[in-house]
Amino acid sequence: MRTVIELRNVDKSFPATRNGTPVRVLEDLSLTIEAKGPEEEKALGDFVVLLGPSGCGKSTILSLIAGLTLADKGEILVFDKKVKGPHQSSASVPQAYTCFPWHTVLKNVEFGLRLQGKPRKEREDTAREYLSKVDLADFADAYPDELSGGMQQRVAIARTLAMRRPIVLMDEPFGALDAQTRADMQQMLIQLWEEEKNTIIFVTHDITEALLLADRVIVFSPRPARILRDMTVPFGPERPPGIVHKPEFVQCAEMLRQLLQKRRQGEEPKVVPSALPGGASDELQ
Repeated sequence: MRTVIELRNVDKSFPATRNGTPVRVLEDLSLTIEAKGPEEEKALGDFVVLLGPSGCGKSTILSLIAGLTLADKGEILVFDKKVKGPHQSSASVPQAYTCFPWHTVLKNVEFGLRLQGKPRKEREDTAREYLSKVDLADFADAYPDELSGGMQQRVAIARTLAMRRPIVLMDEPFGALDAQTRADMQQMLIQLWEEEKNTIIFVTHDITEALLLADRVIVFSPRPARILRDMTVPFGPERPPGIVHKPEFVQCAEMLRQLLQKRRQGEEPKVVPSALPGGASDELQ
């Protein structure tokens, strides 16, 4: 395996609040994310979900990986190179819809490629390729205000993937969508990940979404964020929406819920041997 991302003993605080106390978000946090397979191959990257309560520091971790925020202490490395600012190895999909209303859908997807200096024909061909991947080929000449929220978010995903970065950072990208659209988008994202072979770091506070998407879930405490559990999800790659009703899925979701609930209440969870499929996790009592 090759190391894609590494955080080493990272601290991060933000400026003082009204009472003069700085907000410490991360404290001595270490984390490693690897790709599957040998370095010389284009191996499938991990789909890693960062799960935790709102405000615990998940989005800050994405900003640190992207180089948009710098650590107060410690190091962040991407492909063994220290992150000192924005870099070319990652691209981000934010939570809010980020389409430019004055551009067509096609021009929106071309935007990142234009910043990269790609020739016009290459930009257009790549943009159309990725619009087809997100099932929006017929809307290339439409404007964002003609699209639903889910369609606008598909445009944002197409724009990000079109840049062909090895790391994709996603900050609750489906949080504003209705339940059915969200389920459709989750299935689409899994298919795209398997095609593109990116490493995806996906932030959510939704346990069901985490288990539907991830092959690895990292559970964080309230801030300053500490890793409570680093769990390999014990389900195969095929996860239709109906899996949420299966006993093993319900059991796994309940384990995570109890873990997060006990930490919010200041209790220490009692860990006992796992009964989950594959022995990939622990069960709480």
